[in-house]
Amino acid sequence: MLVASAARMLKWLGLSVVVIVLDQFTKYLAEARLVYAEPLAVVPSFNLTLLYNRGAAFSFLSDAAGWQRWFFVTISLAASVFLLFWLRKLGPQQRLLALALALVLGGAVGNLVDRLLLGHVVDFIQVYYRDFYWPAFNVADSAITVGAVLLVWDALFVRPEVS
Repeated sequence: MLVASAARMLKWLGLSVVVIVLDQFTKYLAEARLVYAEPLAVVPSFNLTLLYNRGAAFSFLSDAAGWQRWFFVTISLAASVFLLFWLRKLGPQQRLLALALALVLGGAVGNLVDRLLLGHVVDFIQVYYRDFYWPAFNVADSAITVGAVLLVWDALFVRPEVS
């Protein structure tokens, strides 16, 4: 049973690692190929635009004096440890919840790497409609969002098995 539990945990951690690698690789490409703040139109309503976010979601606290970097590093580390412990406790039937946690964990660590190495998060995906521009985001943000939606879905619609 312990071996099966460890194998399950490694499968979900593997997904988190895939998210981290994909996130870091796409950020590397964005920095190598895009000019800062100059949109590159891909299709209508979708640009690639290199931007840096020193804050959190929607640039929250991005204008702070610099302390926010370590604040968000601390929160990301604490959340990642919490997610690891939660993931470890899941049973084999809780695949949707494990998928959600693995995606959130991978996204959190992807952005954590940026904060630690660069002092900001690299964003490059820009979606807009007419004059309304959604804040730029990246692969890690996308994984966190999908994982969060799956967490809500699991909480609302998945019935726990009664032993």
